[in-house]
Amino acid sequence: MIRTLLCTFTLLLSVSLPAVAQTTRPALIPEPREFQSRNHLSLGHGVSVASESKEADDSFAVDDLAGFLKERKIPRVSKGVRIRFMRDESATAKRLMAAEKQSLDAAMQDEGYILLTAKDSVYVIAHSATGIFYGAQTAKQLISGSGDKAVFEGCVIRDWPAMRYRGVHDDLSRGPVPTLEFQKKQIRTFAAYKLNVYSPYFENTMQYASNPLPALPGGSISKADAQALVEYAKQYHVTIVPEQEAFGHLHHVLTWQQYAHLAEVPSGAVLAPGETGSLQLIQQWFTELASVFPGPFLHIGADETFELGRGKTAEEVKQRGLGAVYMDFLKAIHTELAPLHRRLLFWGDVAMNDPQLVTGLPKDMIAVAWHYEPEANFSKWLDPYTKAGMETWVAPGVNNWSLVYPNNDIALKNIQGFVAAGQAAGSTGMLNTIWNDDGEGLFAEDWYGILFGAAAGWQAGSSDIAEFQKNYGSVFHGDATGDLDQAQMELIAGHLAMQKTGVSDVRDSMFWVDPWSAEGQETAAKIKPALEEVRQHAERALTLIAQARQATDLREPEAVDAMEMGARRMDFLAFKFQTAGDIADGYLKLYRGREDPEIRKHMSRDLFEISGVNGRCQDLRDGYGYIRDMFQTAWLKENRPFWLDNVLAQYDVSMQLWINRADKIRMARQQWLTLHTLPTPESIGIEQVSISK
Repeated sequence: MIRTLLCTFTLLLSVSLPAVAQTTRPALIPEPREFQSRNHLSLGHGVSVASESKEADDSFAVDDLAGFLKERKIPRVSKGVRIRFMRDESATAKRLMAAEKQSLDAAMQDEGYILLTAKDSVYVIAHSATGIFYGAQTAKQLISGSGDKAVFEGCVIRDWPAMRYRGVHDDLSRGPVPTLEFQKKQIRTFAAYKLNVYSPYFENTMQYASNPLPALPGGSISKADAQALVEYAKQYHVTIVPEQEAFGHLHHVLTWQQYAHLAEVPSGAVLAPGETGSLQLIQQWFTELASVFPGPFLHIGADETFELGRGKTAEEVKQRGLGAVYMDFLKAIHTELAPLHRRLLFWGDVAMNDPQLVTGLPKDMIAVAWHYEPEANFSKWLDPYTKAGMETWVAPGVNNWSLVYPNNDIALKNIQGFVAAGQAAGSTGMLNTIWNDDGEGLFAEDWYGILFGAAAGWQAGSSDIAEFQKNYGSVFHGDATGDLDQAQMELIAGHLAMQKTGVSDVRDSMFWVDPWSAEGQETAAKIKPALEEVRQHAERALTLIAQARQATDLREPEAVDAMEMGARRMDFLAFKFQTAGDIADGYLKLYRGREDPEIRKHMSRDLFEISGVNGRCQDLRDGYGYIRDMFQTAWLKENRPFWLDNVLAQYDVSMQLWINRADKIRMARQQWLTLHTLPTPESIGIEQVSISK
C-alpha cells in the first residue's frame, strides 16, 4: 500500500509541473481540436512504449508507433521517455485526468483521445481502441528529428472528429488497378491522417463468380485480394465501402452480348430499369459484395444516367417523367437488396433535380452529394435531401481528372467549402473523390488533396488552406526546408497562368494534341500568352524539388517523384507548343524565302538545326521519351501492368510523329543539297498558317 501511495504521489507531482509554452505550434494534419504547448522532451536516450490495456487493438497501436520509432532510428529501451497508452476507465487514467483537469466528453467516446506530456512521459488516453490508435498517429507527428536528435513536442491535446465518416473514393475502373500491396499502403496512410473509409469504385473491375465475364483477368480485383484488404484495413480502423455501379456507367458490362439486352440503348452505359434481368444482375453483384465486405454500407452509384428515357424507357419517361422512373428504380434496388441488411449510398446528382420526389425515397438510404467546384453556397446539392429527412455525405474532389497534375487551387477550395457546408447541414460523412477519366491518373499525385480532405473532415468548420499548405511538406515528407510546399504553390500558379488565357486547365488532351493539327493550332493561339509563365512556374517547382531532395532525406518519395513528373509534364506541354511553332515558322520562312540569296546561304544549316543532331524535332521526341520512362516507373510502383500499354502507346505515337517529321525535314535538306528545291510545307505536315500567330 505504501508503494502504491508513493507511485501515485510521484505521478501527481510529475504532471503538476508548470508547463512552458513554446513559441510555435507544431505542424499537425489534421489539426487537433484543443492544443496547449509544454516543454519538449528529448528522445535522444530512447523511448519505452507500452499499453496498460491487454486489448489486441491497443497492442497494435503500440506496435505501429514502435515501427515508426524504428524508422526514425529512435531506440526502444526500458528507460528513457515513456509513452503509455491507457483506456479512460483505468485507475491511472482517471487519476491523471483529474490531476490535469481533463475529461473525455461524450463526443470523444468513439474516436477521441487525450494526449499529454509530463516530465519524462507521454500519455495517450482514450475510451476506444480507435481513439488509442488516433492518439498514436498524432504522437508520430509530434516527433521531429531522428536518432539522438529526436524530440517530442510537449503539449496537452484533446481531440475528436467533426464528422463520423471520413473517406477517399478511388476510381478503379478507368485504367489504373492498384496492386494489393499498394492498397495496403493507401490504408496505412489514410489511417495515419485519421481517415476511416476507403471506397473502391467498380464498374467492371470486381471479380464476381456469378458474372465472371466483365472483369478482365489482370485488370480486376479478386475476391481473395478484397478479403485480404478488408482484414488488413480492420486493424487500421478503416472500413471499406465498395461501390458497384448499379444503374449508369456500365458500358464495359453492357458491351458483352450476355448483357446487351439489359441496356437502355444499344452499346450504352445505363441499365434499363424495366428490363427483366436488371434487378437480378444487381442482386447477384451485391450479394457477393456483401459476403466480402462486412461493413455497414454498400454504394450503388446511380449517377449520370444520361441515357435514361432515350431508349427502352422512352415512353414511360414521357408519360411519368424522368424523375419518377429514376426514383422508382432506386426504390426497387433498395427492396431487392433489403435482405443484405446494409445501408445503401447513392450519388445525389440526379435525384436532387426532383426534390418533391426525394421524399419518397427510403429514409435509410444515404445521399452522397457531389460537386467539384468552389462555391459560395452548396445548399443546392444538400437541401433536397436534408429537407426530406435523409442522411447525407458530401463528396468534394481532388481535381486530378484528365490533368497533367491535379489543380490543387480548385481542389482545396472545393474541399474546404463543401465539407464545411456539409458539417453545417448535418452531413455525417465526407468522401473525397479521385477520378481517372482518361486512364492516366497516378494516385501518388493526389496526396495533397487527400490530406487536406482528411483535415477538413476531422476539423470542425472551415479548414484553413494556408495553414495546411504551410504544414504539408514537413508533416507528409519530413521536409524542413519548405521547398516542397513552395513547389506545390508553383504548380498551382502554373494552372492559374493557363486559366488566364480562357483555356480550362493544363489538360492531358493538350499534352497529346498535335500542335500542327487544326485543334492544336486553335489551342496554340489561345495559350501562347501563358506559355513562358507556365514554364517558369513548372521549372521553379522542379528546382525546389531538387533542392528539397538534396537537403533532406524525404519521406513518401513516390509522391515527390509524382510531383516532379507533374512539373515536367506541365513544362513539356508548354515547350511542345513553343517548339512546334518555332519549327513551323522556321520552315515556312525558309520555304517562302527559298529564292532569297541571304536565306539560301544558310538553308542547309537551318534545316539541320530543325531535324539534325539535337534538332528541334528531336527535342520533342526526347521530351516524350523521357517522361514516358518516368511514367512507366511510377505506374508500376502503384498498379498492375493492366492498361499501362494504352498510355505508353500514346507516348510512342507522339515520339514517332516527331521522328517522322524529322525524317521529312532531313529529306527536304537532301533535296535542297541536290536539287535546290524544297518540298511544300503541306507535304511535311505544316499548314500555310504560322503556328505561332
